[in-house]
Amino acid sequence: MNKGKLFPLTIVLLLIIVLSINAAESYNLVLGERVLRKGDEGADVAILQRKLKEIGIYKGGIDGIFGAGTEEAVRNLQKKYKLTVDGIVGEKTINVLPVDNLISRMDVSREEIIQLAYLINGEARGESFRGKVAVGAVVLNRVKSPGFPNTIREVILQEGQFSCILDGQANLYPSQSCIEAAKAAILGYDPTGGALFFYNPRIATNVEWISKRPVITRIGDHVFAK
Repeated sequence: MNKGKLFPLTIVLLLIIVLSINAAESYNLVLGERVLRKGDEGADVAILQRKLKEIGIYKGGIDGIFGAGTEEAVRNLQKKYKLTVDGIVGEKTINVLPVDNLISRMDVSREEIIQLAYLINGEARGESFRGKVAVGAVVLNRVKSPGFPNTIREVILQEGQFSCILDGQANLYPSQSCIEAAKAAILGYDPTGGALFFYNPRIATNVEWISKRPVITRIGDHVFAK
């Protein structure tokens, strides 16, 4: 085989692989970029839930999980505006929702988004986007919990809580994926189901105490617990 022809072919194959990976990792941070239905999850679902709650139609929690309660609220919205009542969120349903930038209205600064992204990068940069968001969600759940500090910065810097603070991994500049994961968690997407703790059982040390806590789920290499 001609080596001159092999080199360009290798470059093309690498580009195809990179593009495929990027296409597979969808952040779903904008409501309306895809049609939403029961069973979906993501930051766009959390945005939908916030907007439905804002107009008094949704009574459930903001978690980014399109369950029965979210579907019922969507159906009620569709009935109110005389749309096709199918519980599916497409363009016509989105058009009757409030239009605004939720992150700009939330009590969170750009600095806090980046701080959270650094933590996510240090703890979960090898995980899927969902796995990255899950780590960010733990921080946000702690902010809301009375047993932890009440700011993102203080939760991250609480002594002995995150290994990446101790070993310096949190000093590495976060990838775009980690920044988007931080935004998704702040918007309310929580694939952990309200976890306050996480650990990697393959590499964690001194896990006796945390292994006794109720496990909620496992995402990638991390176990998430109450």
